[in-house]
Amino acid sequence: MSTASRMPCVDALKAVACLLIVFHHLAFYGPMSDIAYPLMPTVIDLFYQYGRMAVQAFFVIAGFLLATKFAPDGAAVVQRPLNAIYQRYLRLVIPYLVALVFAILCAALAREWVSSDSIPDAPSLAQLLPHIFLLQDLLDQEALSAGVWYVAIDFQLFALAALLLWLAGKIETRYPRLGILGPLFIALLTLASLFVFNRNQGLDETALYFFGSYGLGALAYWATRRRHGMAWLMLLCVVVVAALLVEFRGRILVAGCVMLLLGVARQSGALERWVMPGFLTYLGRISYSVFLIHFPLCMVVNAVFFHYFPQQPVANIIGMLVAVCVSIAGGALLFRWVENRPGSKKRLLAPTGFLVGGMIVAHQIT
Repeated sequence: MSTASRMPCVDALKAVACLLIVFHHLAFYGPMSDIAYPLMPTVIDLFYQYGRMAVQAFFVIAGFLLATKFAPDGAAVVQRPLNAIYQRYLRLVIPYLVALVFAILCAALAREWVSSDSIPDAPSLAQLLPHIFLLQDLLDQEALSAGVWYVAIDFQLFALAALLLWLAGKIETRYPRLGILGPLFIALLTLASLFVFNRNQGLDETALYFFGSYGLGALAYWATRRRHGMAWLMLLCVVVVAALLVEFRGRILVAGCVMLLLGVARQSGALERWVMPGFLTYLGRISYSVFLIHFPLCMVVNAVFFHYFPQQPVANIIGMLVAVCVSIAGGALLFRWVENRPGSKKRLLAPTGFLVGGMIVAHQIT
């Protein structure tokens, strides 16, 4: 069964988080938001300052879903971690690379209409290569699109968690008296992230920085649907509060709230029963594709509206709404044509296609 059919609550959360991120980027990267600012300064400021925190919801949900698949009862079922990591890489990177080639093209079009620091320059080969392996931030290469850092962090988080669960499973097999170790390993790294790693900005390009949110999602799954499930969930809330008392971080507060919502929904049985509007569940299902494609589309809409309506705030507010609608439509197409396509060996050619396509586009527009 798909996530959408099993857990509409999860899809609704993903949909809301996706929309918040799109609005955040519209507020953060002008010029439409700059021109529209006098008419709704508070709204734009809110999206500008806090919209980015919605990404924490995706990390919590990703950890929650990891637990459902790879350790549903706490006991790890990861037998071939490298294969699981490879499959995750393909699932993330195929639509990601397609979206990046599209982003290169859209950036070229946008540069013809408007000059802005938010529009990336035509990429070099040295810039394209790290993007294939999701290493652009670690190698200090300029990102080809906003938000691509999330894809790299999601992959790091999955790889780290999968290896931890595999290691736990190996130890459990050899020393069965130790009991189930997977949740313990995840809990220890979650604590280390919440109280140490997440307070070090120098680590924000690594999974260690974000593992607190990811681990809270997994722990919320394991803590619930059992006797004293609410007590375990409250213990997780105490941990979050303690982390906030050590150093308040809005991103951890958001992660804690999402963790609590998922935990209560699962403990009560409402996770599968809650009926959500069809649009939200569908948007949640295509949220990754929307996340990938929205920035290049928003660049083009920004450029067009700035060119034709450089001083009309109302027109630019309409332009921002148009950008959201276009982003959703573009995400739906990317999901249908790329992300939701069944896997095949031909998909392994995507990195090569990205390099060739990226270089051709870069050559044609320089």
